[in-house]
Amino acid sequence: MSLTAGTAQDEAPAPAPRERETLGHIAAGRTHLQTARHMGLSQHTVDAHLRRIRAKLNITTTAEMTRLAVSPGL
Repeated sequence: MSLTAGTAQDEAPAPAPRERETLGHIAAGRTHLQTARHMGLSQHTVDAHLRRIRAKLNITTTAEMTRLAVSPGL
């Protein structure tokens, strides 16, 4: 599964730029609070970004998100 949008109808939509940025911070080992402070967001917004990523990509764990974040094509 790729994190970039494709032309196929059944392909998952790509995360928005701020969602990708949030994912990068989490993949780098930052907590939700540290990510929020670094990005100038509330912790609630960081949580919302991560929930949307999980829904778009149909993944359930932070480990899966991290694996996708470090794979080529993000």
